[in-house]
Amino acid sequence: MTAPATLAEVLTVEHRAIDEGIEKFVAASPGGSVQEWAAPLVDSMDALRRHIYLEEELVFPQLRTGPLMMPIMVMLTEHGEMWRRMAALDAKLASDGVDQEPHRSEAVAACREMLELLDSHNGKEEPIIYPHLDSDMDDDSQAFLRDFLTDGTTPDGWECERAAAR
Repeated sequence: MTAPATLAEVLTVEHRAIDEGIEKFVAASPGGSVQEWAAPLVDSMDALRRHIYLEEELVFPQLRTGPLMMPIMVMLTEHGEMWRRMAALDAKLASDGVDQEPHRSEAVAACREMLELLDSHNGKEEPIIYPHLDSDMDDDSQAFLRDFLTDGTTPDGWECERAAAR
């Protein structure tokens, strides 16, 4: 019998799944409806919004004091940047002709920039913040987070703490 995955492992897997959906969109050729063609990207953006929600509402409040205060501030700032870029991607996908040049190239370039931002962000978050999930969060918070990971959703209208442009 294998041991249950740590919270750090579960959230790291979410990072990879989000990246994979964006990468799939970047590699895809437009075909069918825009909704079909862009589905991997839309799914990844939904997953990223949910992921940011769970970090900002469930994880960071538990870890925000002490030595993680400054790293969490950096994570929040980067979440705000991601949030604004997701809004810009949403607008691109909603525009007429997104599946045609030059609009497709613009959407792909925006996705590549998002992947770079995610790579930088995750490269800090995974080794600095995530090791504290299973050791520093109280048992009730860990259980609540595990339950949320199973079937939790982002509340309608929720925005990350630093969504507004700075």
